[in-house]
Amino acid sequence: MPTRLATPAHPRLPQALIDAWQAVPSSVIADQLGGTGHADPAIRPFAPGKRLVGQAITAWCEPADYGPVHHAISIAERGDVVVVAAGGRKDAAMIGDLLGGAARRKGIAGVVVDGAVRDVGPVSQWPDFVFFSRWIMPRGPSSMERGVVNGPIVFGGVAVSPHDLVVGDDDGLVFVPHGLVEAKLAPCLARVKAEAEWEVLLAGGASTIETFKVPPIEKL
Repeated sequence: MPTRLATPAHPRLPQALIDAWQAVPSSVIADQLGGTGHADPAIRPFAPGKRLVGQAITAWCEPADYGPVHHAISIAERGDVVVVAAGGRKDAAMIGDLLGGAARRKGIAGVVVDGAVRDVGPVSQWPDFVFFSRWIMPRGPSSMERGVVNGPIVFGGVAVSPHDLVVGDDDGLVFVPHGLVEAKLAPCLARVKAEAEWEVLLAGGASTIETFKVPPIEKL
């Protein structure tokens, strides 16, 4: 069966809204979503210190097939994140430096793979492109003709739809559902501000008990 292209249920997110999320770490988002939006922590970035923020273009791949990755990169726009659901398999890499380099030249922000990737050496050196993956595998895929692009997927245990928000950093990956991207921004920014204020208090000698208003301990 050839790779199929689905019609997303939601429109693209405004770039200004995506840019506003640049100041929010994945840890804050995960807390604000009540633990529902973070991917399996086994899915890690190739190199530390990089940050990934963009809207999802999804690719669901049948076993050892990477055709949907090609097509997802083809339709993705500058700043997008290609989200590859490969079932967590480690038998074949879904992307490496050649396909990743093509995505990078388009201005795509990064690729996250619930599965395997390869060519870690060169791609980990790219300053303007971010890879996350579950596995590293030297063997490549065996076909390129089966799967779905821009349909709903499950990635690392999280339901992801096209044009959901993707945020990744050293702590991991989180996905904000399209319908919550605007609503959750203000509380997330408020938490970022609060954490900065807590840091000042703690640096000034305040205890964590005082700062976080921990309930008093009860003597036995």
